[in-house]
Amino acid sequence: MKFGGRVQKLALDAGFTCPNRDGSKGTGGCSYCDNNAFNPSYCTPGKSIYQQITEGIEFHRTRYSRAIGYLAYFQAYTNTYAPLSRLKKLYQEALSHPGIIGLIIGTRPDCMDENILEYLSSLGRQTFLTVEYGIETTHNKTLAAINRGHDFETTVEMIMKTDSLGIRTGGHLIIGLPGETDMEIRESINKVSELPLDTIKFHQLQIVKGTRMADEYKNDPGAFN
Repeated sequence: MKFGGRVQKLALDAGFTCPNRDGSKGTGGCSYCDNNAFNPSYCTPGKSIYQQITEGIEFHRTRYSRAIGYLAYFQAYTNTYAPLSRLKKLYQEALSHPGIIGLIIGTRPDCMDENILEYLSSLGRQTFLTVEYGIETTHNKTLAAINRGHDFETTVEMIMKTDSLGIRTGGHLIIGLPGETDMEIRESINKVSELPLDTIKFHQLQIVKGTRMADEYKNDPGAFN
């Protein structure tokens, strides 16, 4: 057992945005995305990372009473989309909390560079660390349709670079994106299985009210079959 007991992820919102939201690659974000749909009540960017962790531990205390520690999960939006100096400050603030025993950093494959990777490689030798990339699908036509802002080739390149530096690497795949056939879903699973990933999360598509995808579904529900 790696940690000697139960460890729980603790979601954080550090106030990041994404390149397909701020105009550098596009606006509106991914068509399915609404971070408020999964952010717990304590998790708001107006609070410091340390405060979010303290309140988050209290929030989960009853449900996860057996937890011996927590992994700070930088989850909302793109958590490497900032200057390295800011990233270091946020990650170190999380690690300074006595309840935190490691980091999970959710990001996009087009929002990582060599300097950040080198820092994370060094940090990963000091504490438990995982970088999780939003893959979503391996089909470029779907990535374009959901306004992702990058292609699958970018994903493959960055996963390979991350793994080559000894960084624990994870990926997220969405099952049921509009227009994808069962065969295309299986193709994505097979391609992702060939990548050097330590973890993979399969998400069923959720259409959240207020997103662009919700409007698309309302206008043409048949496209989602």
